[in-house]
Parts: sequence; C-alpha cells; structure tokens
Amino acid sequence: MKSLSLFVLLSLLMFSCSKTPTNHLIDKNATAETINLFNNLKETSKKHILFGHQHATEYGHGWKGDKNRSDVKSVVGSHPAVKGVDFYNVSGISERKVQQAMYDLKKNVEDTYNRGGITTIAWHFNNPVSGGGFYWKDSISKPAVKYIIPSGEAHHEYKKILKRIGYWANNLKGADGKSVPVIFRPFHEFDGDWFWWGKPYCSKDEFISLWQFTVSYLRDELGVHNFIYAFSPDNRFTTEEEFLERYPGDEWVDMVGMDNYADLGRDRYDLETAAKKLKIVSDYAKKKHKLAAFTETGLESIPNTTWWTDTLLKLLKTNDLELSYVLVWRNDENSPTHYYAPFPGQVSEEDFKAFYNDEFTLFENDLKKMYD
Repeated sequence: MKSLSLFVLLSLLMFSCSKTPTNHLIDKNATAETINLFNNLKETSKKHILFGHQHATEYGHGWKGDKNRSDVKSVVGSHPAVKGVDFYNVSGISERKVQQAMYDLKKNVEDTYNRGGITTIAWHFNNPVSGGGFYWKDSISKPAVKYIIPSGEAHHEYKKILKRIGYWANNLKGADGKSVPVIFRPFHEFDGDWFWWGKPYCSKDEFISLWQFTVSYLRDELGVHNFIYAFSPDNRFTTEEEFLERYPGDEWVDMVGMDNYADLGRDRYDLETAAKKLKIVSDYAKKKHKLAAFTETGLESIPNTTWWTDTLLKLLKTNDLELSYVLVWRNDENSPTHYYAPFPGQVSEEDFKAFYNDEFTLFENDLKKMYD
C-alpha cells in the first residue's frame, strides 16, 4: 500500500478536526458526512486524483459476486477509491426484482463506505413511457423528458420512481450508524443522441426542468440529504459556453464533469484536445467552488501496454487540473473483450502498477477519514 503524502494527511486532519464544516453544497441541510466528503475531495484534488472503476466490486473479468473482490485489487492489492454503481434496476422490471436489486445495491454502497471508499451512482434509466430501454431506438422510443417533467402526463409515474430512490437513499447506513453519502450523476452524456434524454429528444428548457425537479423533489420533498449532485455531458464542447449549454444553474449542481473516451484512444489519441476540455471543467469548478471530475473514460480491452502512464496519467497531470476523481468503465463478466481496467495477466498490468504507485493517484487503501 502506498503512503499518503504529507499534504493529504494534513488536509484530512484539518477537515476532521472541524466540528462545523463549511457547507458549499446546494443542500443546506446536507449531512455532516456529505459536507466532509465534498470538502475532502475538494482539498485532495489540489495535489492528487482518486481512481475509480465502474461496477468494480460487483463483477469483473470472468467472475461475479465474489466477496471483497475487484479486478483492480487483484492487480495492485487495493480496490479503486471510487466505485461506480447504477440505478439501472430502479424501474422497468418486476417489483420483486427491483426490491432485490435495490437491496444488493444498498449493501454494496454501505460496504464501500465501511471500508472508507466512495460511491458514485449513474442512472441508465429505462424509458418510463415507452420501450427501448435507456438507449434511443427510432422505431420504439418516445421523447420521455417532456412526459415526466412537472407539466407532463407521466409526471406522477416519475415521482413514484424518485420516491423509491429517496427511500433507498434515506436508509443507507454505515456500520457507524451514520447516513452514507454518495455522488449522484443522473442523465449523463445528455449532449449526445444515444440516450432518450439526449439533446435531439428534448429542448434545453425541458432538460433543465427535469434536472431541477429531480434535485428539488429528492432534496426538499423526500428529505434526501446525503447526495452530491454531478452534472456530466459527453465531450462535445470546446468552450465554457458550450459546456454550460444545458447547465441547470449553480444552485442545482455540486460537481461538474465530463465523459470522454474518443480522445483517449477509442477514436483517436488527442491529449491536447482532451486536456483543453478538462481544463474548462476544472476551471469552472474552481471559479464556482464546485467539485470537478473526469466522470467516465477508458480504452476498451486496453491493448496499449502503456496507456495508464503515457496517456491517462500524462493527461491528468497537465494544465494544473483539479479533478477529484477519474473513473474508467466496467469489466464485463462474460465478454472476453469488454473491459476497461486490467486483471492479472492483462497486457497493461505492469503499467497499471506504475500508475497505482505514482503519488498523484489515490486508491481505496490510500484514503483516510474522507467522511470526517
């Protein structure tokens, strides 16, 4: 296990000694643990970045459901600092399956908290008014956003789904009896055309209405005070103005981020462009006292043996970026090629160890008192 830098130790000690932490969150009734997590992430981002992996402890390359296992841990001895999970099963399936899925998700998030790790929750939201799942399918999907916002005919159904999420969130408890904070990242990649909430299928005003209602209903009506709200488009912007095109306002967002696979090897290697986009995100967060994150990235199958240090780490260290975490996508348990983090024997394994050993990167074993 790596040793934490003096900077991180002093920073965390400073926050852990504060009995009344300053609350920069959009929820003025946020729990102390949620405020502390925000503040500690903000502080550590000045000198470090946390590494994250989607579905890291739920399944991996060739396995599923093993206790306290992750492919990342199998390679470097530590879980990722940030685990990505999903509200995919909160709707669109039978009630019995929903209940089981929510129970399993609750346990996963609580276990992560008890180990000292952090959870971020995306939402691949099955279309609530038509078939087609979360992707847009021309012959099936309906533009659901206009139906579920307050003026829409399916608004009541959307409130029922949010009530399920609110109940779940309000019952997240750690072994210490405290409410577990999570980073909630709904409606991601909204500037693309692949999800039903994407830009071609709803107006700017409709999207902003959806975002604002979602936050206000969870926070103000359902009493959810352990969410950090993350806004993350895909990488289809080159200016701050374009990045903020569908931004719901500073009073509705805690974290700004970006998903970008294209510039890091999927379509091309263009680190200069990727760095400029991340700088827009990071600079906005600095200016507005928000968190910033590289919310999704990765290279499927990682055929580049030095991708971790020559591509990802090099990018993260440019332009004085202050990013709280970087998250790579999942390792499918069945597919031989759909994976984004190494496992024992994978060709980038040794380079990933170098990435892990760099003092700039933090994994779960490096974290101390992120909630204090």
